Amino acid sequence: MLSLAYPWALLLILVPLLLQWKKPTAHTADAPVFPVGHWLSDLPGVSRQGNAVPRWQTLLLLLAWVLLVLALARPQHVGEQVQMPVSGRDLMLVVDISPSMEERDMVIHSRSINRLQAVKRVLNEFIARREGDRLGLILFGTEPYVQAPLTFDLETLETLLQESGIGMAGRATAIGDAVGLATKRLRDRPQQQRVVVLLTDGANTAGQITPDKATEIAAAAGVRLYTIGIGADSMIQRGMLGSRRVNPSRDLDENLLTRMAQQTGGEYFRARSLPELELIYETINKLEPIELDGKFYRPVTDLFFWPTGMAAALWLSLFLVLRPMGKFIRARQHSGRSVNHG
Repeated sequence: MLSLAYPWALLLILVPLLLQWKKPTAHTADAPVFPVGHWLSDLPGVSRQGNAVPRWQTLLLLLAWVLLVLALARPQHVGEQVQMPVSGRDLMLVVDISPSMEERDMVIHSRSINRLQAVKRVLNEFIARREGDRLGLILFGTEPYVQAPLTFDLETLETLLQESGIGMAGRATAIGDAVGLATKRLRDRPQQQRVVVLLTDGANTAGQITPDKATEIAAAAGVRLYTIGIGADSMIQRGMLGSRRVNPSRDLDENLLTRMAQQTGGEYFRARSLPELELIYETINKLEPIELDGKFYRPVTDLFFWPTGMAAALWLSLFLVLRPMGKFIRARQHSGRSVNHG
């Protein structure tokens, strides 16, 4: 199917006619004054009848103008609708933002950062690599909430992740409710595509659904849980009485997270440092891709170069043909004047 990208540009075809219409009437016609022909009519070699350009030259110049306007309108050939398959899966990221995520036991470039900062840094790279996947984001503390529904818009998802803050969802940790909400969001998707990546640094301390019950529901819905326990095993804590070594991850319930992953066909990972967290998400990145519904599009082929080339060829032909003709006419006129003087 042929179409024009800018059909309104065809109105420019009328410009020469409008300029000619506004031109004052005179007994002796001058060369046509319009954007296409004016400069060409003054070139050496263009023959004239008196002061006027012959009609056939004017018509050719008009034709060249029409071709240029047609090229400006950008003719296109639009093909039949084609479905493009997209490879990927539906993956819900579930991130703990309870106050314990403020613990500064992650290190980058010899500088301590808190756990949520480390998660944001690693997840940004993880999200950027998921081209073709639909990703969603659930944040949880005392209660879970959907920060971003499943979407292909990964750039917006990254922005919403950066806007998350510690304590925004309360001061407790409702792991069971968070998994339950993620399962609810995924259960209408094809079974092979339901994946949840849960990251937390503590144990379940709130919520209406226990983590074991939520895991049971997730397993029944075909949702695979990949659980991540974040937090260092030890760190030096400085106080008024000196320094002492503490375990900042003493509240992490690794047995629970391991059980949740195993019961749903997933895997449990332990992230004690930023490099370990990066390696974990790199491992999850290697999940088998699954075919999703494709996007539809119509292939478009631009054809503007055809009228452009024809207009250029027409102008070039006029110049090459008329230039020697002009020389011949001027030679005859010069010889005629010589005879008259003689």
